[in-house]
Amino acid sequence: MGYQHTIHQHVYKFRDLKDLLAKASPMRSGDTLAGIAATGYEERVAAQIALANVPLKTFLNEAVIPYEDDEVTRLIMDDHDQEAFAMIAHFTVGELRDWLLTDHAGTAEIKQLKMGLTPEMVAAVSKLMRNQDLIGVARKCEIITRFRNTIGLKGRFSTRLQPNHPTDDPKGIAASIIDGLLYGSGDAVIGINPATDSPAGVYNLLDLIDRIRQQFDIPAQSCVLSHITTTIGLINAGAPVDLCFQSIAGTQQANSSFGINLSVLDEAYEATLSLKRGTIGQNVMYFETGQGSALSANAHHGLDQQTCEARAYAVARKYHPLLVNTVVGFIGPEYLYDGKQIIRAALEDHFCGKLLGLPMGVDVCYTNHAEADQDDMDNLLTLLGVAGCNFVMGIPGSDDIMLNYQSTSFHDALYLRKALGLKPAPEFEDWLIRQGITDNQGNITHTQLTGKLIAHLF
Repeated sequence: MGYQHTIHQHVYKFRDLKDLLAKASPMRSGDTLAGIAATGYEERVAAQIALANVPLKTFLNEAVIPYEDDEVTRLIMDDHDQEAFAMIAHFTVGELRDWLLTDHAGTAEIKQLKMGLTPEMVAAVSKLMRNQDLIGVARKCEIITRFRNTIGLKGRFSTRLQPNHPTDDPKGIAASIIDGLLYGSGDAVIGINPATDSPAGVYNLLDLIDRIRQQFDIPAQSCVLSHITTTIGLINAGAPVDLCFQSIAGTQQANSSFGINLSVLDEAYEATLSLKRGTIGQNVMYFETGQGSALSANAHHGLDQQTCEARAYAVARKYHPLLVNTVVGFIGPEYLYDGKQIIRAALEDHFCGKLLGLPMGVDVCYTNHAEADQDDMDNLLTLLGVAGCNFVMGIPGSDDIMLNYQSTSFHDALYLRKALGLKPAPEFEDWLIRQGITDNQGNITHTQLTGKLIAHLF
């Protein structure tokens, strides 16, 4: 089935839904690299107008990657809830956009709709939206998850304390953990990217975080971001695994390049659930995604990178995760060229994830060879705070010395909480006050616990 729209007597034709989605995407370097982007603004606008007139039912009848070829497509189609979809089944993409922007589409209505939406539908509607539209709709969504604390409540904003070290040195990592805790960071997760995937090394890091957590009775969860098969082995070996991590993508072929499939994710989910380590909830999975991952693996099937990204959220949604974040600028300028493209992609990802019912965070980041700087990240951080983002990263000095990219610091999170009147997760906030790290207004005091934490390190 083809699509078309005429501008200035020029007929723009799009061979199928996949081509239409790609041409309607806002400009980004990855789609240009893939040879699927619109040739210019006029063709992009023509595609957006044509896309706005596509009935939502079309997405249930025209798979962008064939059902028989891709297990992610099968997951999307098989899990689709026709009853939830019924309330918008008569809409076009443009009508869905208009409805989402009305007061009739409130928090409860959007939540009720989530299983009736497919990733392709939410990707399509995002392509018709201005940045303020993406922010305004995402802000309505409240996606709450629980393990040892409660993440995602309105008026709350959490951080992942990311204490990476280039050699996994325990004292270096512990110093970063203490630094982060003393600035009120870590309520989303204390999460380490290990320098190697050695099971023994990962075990030692898990044990390190767990000992700190238990000694100071911290209502937070830990994660060492090893490959999921390593984590499964460590669970079987009795390691103190709170959350199971994995990077995921939106096509079966891209996930295969990560060494995973849905069967492996099923096994990991059940194994981590069996530990029952959560105290107030059992959301045990942590996923990371990023626009361009499928293209970088030559596994995008001609699909634009933003729609591929949204499809990854269907994979995440299956496992009721505690946390999902898009590592938005990490893959590099080949996929998101500059600060403008990174900001747009982050707002799209956050919007799409929230509509699909995910507890979305964003790694507000860029690589050193991108046309971006920390001012761009300040802008994006602020926009995400307004949009109701669940969490961002907290990294010493915003400079990850192991992964060699720029992200957000402990101080950045403090700025956002102060500027927008946001608080940490409630259980973590109570702990910060009890320990004398903050006062009742969220001001950092660094009194009672500082010496104890430093003594624990040295």
